[in-house]
Amino acid sequence: MKKNLRIVSAAAAALLAVAPVAASAVSVNADAVSSANNSNLGNNNNGTFTVLPLNNGATVNVKPNISLNTSAYEGVKANVSVSFSATVDGTTATSNFTPNASTIELWKNEKDKVTKVTDLQQVTSSNAGATYQVKMTSVGLNFGSQNANKKITLTFPAGDMFKTADSGSKLAQSHEVQLDKNGTTTLPEVVMNVTAKDFANPALVTWHNRETGANVNTGDVSLYAGSDAGKMNVAQVVSAVEKKYVAGNWAKPESSTISYSNNIKDALKAMNIDVDGQGWFVAPKSFTFNMTAKANNNDASSTLAVTVNVPNGKDMTVPSQSKTVMHNAYFYDKNGKRVGSDKVTRYNSATVAMNTTTINGKAYYEVIENGKATGKFINAANIDGTKRTLKHNAYVYKSSKKRANKVVLKKGTEVVTYGGAYTFKNGKQYYKIGNNTDKTYVKASNF
Repeated sequence: MKKNLRIVSAAAAALLAVAPVAASAVSVNADAVSSANNSNLGNNNNGTFTVLPLNNGATVNVKPNISLNTSAYEGVKANVSVSFSATVDGTTATSNFTPNASTIELWKNEKDKVTKVTDLQQVTSSNAGATYQVKMTSVGLNFGSQNANKKITLTFPAGDMFKTADSGSKLAQSHEVQLDKNGTTTLPEVVMNVTAKDFANPALVTWHNRETGANVNTGDVSLYAGSDAGKMNVAQVVSAVEKKYVAGNWAKPESSTISYSNNIKDALKAMNIDVDGQGWFVAPKSFTFNMTAKANNNDASSTLAVTVNVPNGKDMTVPSQSKTVMHNAYFYDKNGKRVGSDKVTRYNSATVAMNTTTINGKAYYEVIENGKATGKFINAANIDGTKRTLKHNAYVYKSSKKRANKVVLKKGTEVVTYGGAYTFKNGKQYYKIGNNTDKTYVKASNF
C-alpha cells in the first residue's frame, strides 16, 4: 500500500498530513521529515493542561494544540495537526517525533468502541463534529540540560492519556516523569481526543428566541434573587437563558453540535461582585454578560449579550460626585501603579467616589463610571490640592516674566497648590494656585 504520510517535526510543532491508506501503525520515515511551522486547523482541546509544582518548587505549564480537518471534496485528504508543549523554568519543550520510531494512527469513537481509520478520505464533512482519537508513540520532550534529572508531573486534559517508560501498559491522565541527564523524556504512547471540523462549511451560528424562532442579537431575562441574603447561582442564570434562547448553524435553530460558554464570573468580577466556588453571588439589580455558542462541526461562533434584571437585587450603584481636575491627572491602580497613558486634562471634570482612598500614604479618588467603581484612581492632589505654607513673601505670576496681579502673599500664609510643579521657560518651577482656570502660579522655592 502506498503511504503518503507527512510528519512535520520542528521545535514549534508537528503537522501530520495522513494519506488515504494510513491503515496500521505507520512508521515515520526519514524522507518524510521536513521543517515547517505548525498548521493549526482548529483547536479542539479548550484550555490548558493542569499546572502542577515540580519537586524543586518550579511549575510546569503544558498546552495542547490538535485539530482534524475533514476531507471537503473527493480526492482531498483529511489532515491532522497535533502538538503539545510544556514549560519548565522558562524552557519550553514541544512534542517531537523520531523518524523510523514514532507512529501515528487515527481512530474514530463509535459508541462504546473505537475503530481505526484506514482511509482518511472517509473522514468527510458528514463526520464533522464527531470525536476521534490520535494515537502516537515515541513522542519526545526536550527541556534542555538545565533541567537535567528533574521530576515533573504532566497532567493532560480530561479524556487524554499517556504512558511513561515506568508506567508499563498503564495509560493515565497524569503521571510523574523523570527527566534524564539531558533534560529529555520520551513518552511511549500518547492518546489525544480531537473533534473533526468542516472548515469548508460556510454555515454561521445564529441566536434565536425559542418561542418565536426570531433571530436575536441581544437578550434579556428576569430572575429573582433568593431569600438567602439575596443570592443567585451562575447555573440558575445559564439555565434561564438557555430556556429562552438557542443557537444553531442552519435554518432550524436547534443543534446538538453546539457548545455553549459564558463569561458571567468575569462580568460580575468587573462589578466587584465575588462568585464563590459553588457559583453563588449576591445579585445586583442588573448585570450583563455574554453567552457564546460555538459549532462543533466548523468552529463558527456567535456571542449573545444578555442582560439579567433582578427586581429584588441589591443596588450596586456607587455614590459619586463630579470634581474639577486642576492639574493633568493620570490613572493609577489600587497599588499606586500608573495605568496606561490616558489622563484627565486640567480644568475638565471627573466622576469620582465621595471619599478618598489612601494608597502608599497618598490620597486618591477612585473613578466611577455608570455608577460602578472602576478600580482606577486619580491623585487627590490634582483635584483638592495640597496645603503648603509660604517661607517667603511671594508674588503671583501668570508666566515666567509677568505677574498675574499686584497681590503679595505674605510669609507664613497657607496656600493650596494643585498637582506637581510646572517648569517654566526660565527653568524655575511654579505651583498652580487658585481653584479656577486663571493663570496664577507661585514659585515653588517660596514654600
